[in-house]
Amino acid sequence: MRRYIISSPLFEVVKFVHCFDIILIRSAMELLKKLKRSKGFIAGVVLTATAFLFIRARTNDQYFEISKNLDVYANILKELNTYYVDPIEPGKLVKTGVDAMLEDLDPYTNYITESDIEEYEFMTTGKYGGIGANMHRKGEDIYIGDVYENSPAQKAGLHPGDMVETIDNQLVKGKSIDDLGLLLKGSPGTQITMKIKDAFTHTVSQKIITRSEIEISSVPYASLIGPGNNIAYVRLTQFTQGCAHQVKDAYDSLQKVQPALKGLVLDLRNNPGGLLEEAVAICNIFVDKGQLVVSTKGKIADLDREYKTQGPVWNKTLPLTVLVNHSSASASEIVAGTMQDLDRGVIIGERSYGKGLVQVQHPLGFNARLKLTIARYYTPSGRCIQALDYTHRNADGSVGYIPDSLKKSYKTKDGRTVLSGGGIAADVSVKDEPVSSIAITLYTKNYLFDYATEYASKHTLIVTADKFNLSDGEFNDFAKWLENKDYSYKTETEAGLDSLKKMAIKEKYYDDAKDAFETLQNKLSHDKKQDLIKNKTQVKQMLENEIASRYYYTRGRIAQSMQYDKEVDRALALIAQPAEYETILKPGK
Repeated sequence: MRRYIISSPLFEVVKFVHCFDIILIRSAMELLKKLKRSKGFIAGVVLTATAFLFIRARTNDQYFEISKNLDVYANILKELNTYYVDPIEPGKLVKTGVDAMLEDLDPYTNYITESDIEEYEFMTTGKYGGIGANMHRKGEDIYIGDVYENSPAQKAGLHPGDMVETIDNQLVKGKSIDDLGLLLKGSPGTQITMKIKDAFTHTVSQKIITRSEIEISSVPYASLIGPGNNIAYVRLTQFTQGCAHQVKDAYDSLQKVQPALKGLVLDLRNNPGGLLEEAVAICNIFVDKGQLVVSTKGKIADLDREYKTQGPVWNKTLPLTVLVNHSSASASEIVAGTMQDLDRGVIIGERSYGKGLVQVQHPLGFNARLKLTIARYYTPSGRCIQALDYTHRNADGSVGYIPDSLKKSYKTKDGRTVLSGGGIAADVSVKDEPVSSIAITLYTKNYLFDYATEYASKHTLIVTADKFNLSDGEFNDFAKWLENKDYSYKTETEAGLDSLKKMAIKEKYYDDAKDAFETLQNKLSHDKKQDLIKNKTQVKQMLENEIASRYYYTRGRIAQSMQYDKEVDRALALIAQPAEYETILKPGK
């Protein structure tokens, strides 16, 4: 919620300049702190004089450039506000300008405005005030998407597929998802009134829902898996405050059910990261107290840190597998990299994203913040896994991957070779099957979502998510339902032919090759029904997953998907073969 209501556009200009003043003052304060730590009064005086002479000689020009350009920037805003033909939004213009400035750096250095604070806090805490449901658009209409288990939305009887007509007497048709988020979120205990058209009965009713603090668990699913139900599996989706306790509690609970555990699986796939301290605490679940997990090094040496495990280990001997993919980043890579460097666990899946940068946030005043990159982090072996080189951009401004020739070799605890500069390479590579064009189209056009709503309206109950599957007859019903739906799309080959055709027209070759193009076009044109049959397994799995979520929420999605999870299957197979597990971790023995 906004704390200030600003009527004068010039206030936005003053606010912007003030934010930059804070950055300059902070730089001076850092210098004074260093001088105060100097030993001896005379040494302090000499150091102070020398430092200021050096800074004056070196930075006067730089600070003058900053001051000059801030003055120019402020004057531009004033001129626009006074003379531009239409009213302007200073806050929006400034945000656009700052974002463009930061675009020359890395994508993790961001200006966070007052209106963005709540969203940013949600990313680090997993908590917000709201009703516990998200929305999605279909054309101009707004529908309830996922509903969180035990949320105010669920208790009020909302379910996916309900159409939203009004929120607090405001028509929502045509509104953006961001605008809807502002209407739905609010302080816990406040009420919201929604007019809803029920997806099952098609009746319209008014719902009065009391907002509460919604906490999205970072551990949405944990279970005993494997033929003997003796492998403890935990899925971690983000590194928010307290997530290490959630992971440890999950393993504790599973061990109470099955004291004779044979192995552990930690699933970090699609986990974008989060808090560094939580990554260190999660490593502590598997390695002893006092173990170096990660070190950070940046421009300011006094801010360099070493992070070591602080508490007793939960279990350091059970076989451990860590699942990663290309969307596993940042804190996920700290955990995976530490387990790999210490030869504590086997990494399974795809090469991780490769984010080896550390950010902190600084207040700028007026409830705005700057999240900026201050250091690179290094795993216990000493490697930095940053994959993209933002320091050296290409001539067109694009960023390239660090070439193999610049990657350095490091050694794990037991002597295995690992490389820097390209994410965490899996010890056991498992490639995911590419998603077909027809599956993507059915998903993006909401046909999987809509059919799941229809299925749920006709089936009060289904079996448990881990056992739920559609029969061939039920899938055929879905295929018939699709017959009158428009899900046309172009295959990659057809799109490539279109590009070639445009190039031929541009270069004036098309008329001579027109017949050949048309013949090739006819041969390549796809049959949607045949594509559905060809990709039946993939489409069927996606539809089953959507249906399972209607009955068992997020945990249902995960449980149902594990029936055909190749990475999990590989982890189970590896834990069942101790000799192979040991060979991967200690290949020379």
